[in-house]
Amino acid sequence: METSMPDTILRAEHLKKVFTSGKKSFTAVEDVSFTLERGECLGIVGESGSGKSTIARMITRLIETTEGSVSLLGKDITNIKGKELRAVYREMQMVFQMPMESFDPRRTLGDGIGESLRNAGMSRRDTKIKTEELLEMCGLTPEFAARYPHEVSGGQCQRAAIARALAVNPSILICDEATSALDVTVQKQVLELLINLKEKKNLSFLLICHDLALVQAFCDKVLVLCRGKVVEQGTPDDIINHPKEEYTKILVDSVL
Repeated sequence: METSMPDTILRAEHLKKVFTSGKKSFTAVEDVSFTLERGECLGIVGESGSGKSTIARMITRLIETTEGSVSLLGKDITNIKGKELRAVYREMQMVFQMPMESFDPRRTLGDGIGESLRNAGMSRRDTKIKTEELLEMCGLTPEFAARYPHEVSGGQCQRAAIARALAVNPSILICDEATSALDVTVQKQVLELLINLKEKKNLSFLLICHDLALVQAFCDKVLVLCRGKVVEQGTPDDIINHPKEEYTKILVDSVL
């Protein structure tokens, strides 16, 4: 009897990133590999400067990889450009740390959320309806479509950013410190929204984070990064309750 293969959405193999400035070079990420399955959440944790955001930017093709490869739904996307890359962004969307900066201040939130829908050929009327549905799915009333980024709170703006990311119905949401700029109460609300989306839509998540409590509440597995290298990986409970490496122990002690 044949066993079905695991539904791997994303695969990163031996990722390396070297930044060069003049005669100086700095290795930000060294030999990082992982997989992400459908409906799964992978947390990447580490101190500031450990290489977490560099990994997210390589995966989303915002920067080139020095070595290694990235595959999305079984297709190598490491070096793709143009039309092929645009197709990738229909499967993979990013939610950034500073939601206010990710919106055009001269355009309404609704305009920002609806942009990808209009680009896909959706009529103005259907775009308006879909935008309002997305806002409601993310805990905002339809009236928020008419507001500008500076007219809403940080938490509301992050919800709108999540709504915009969901507009293309992606397979993966990459959240790069998506709650770290929010206060604790709003963090909890946004986390509850993400958990709800994960369960309802079977979305996969890559959570770039330094908050181990957040990782424990949301993630299925965790990579611990130190100076660009994976020093430990496992379930959140394993990592937090039984850390093997000294670096991980220090990271756990600093937040618990």
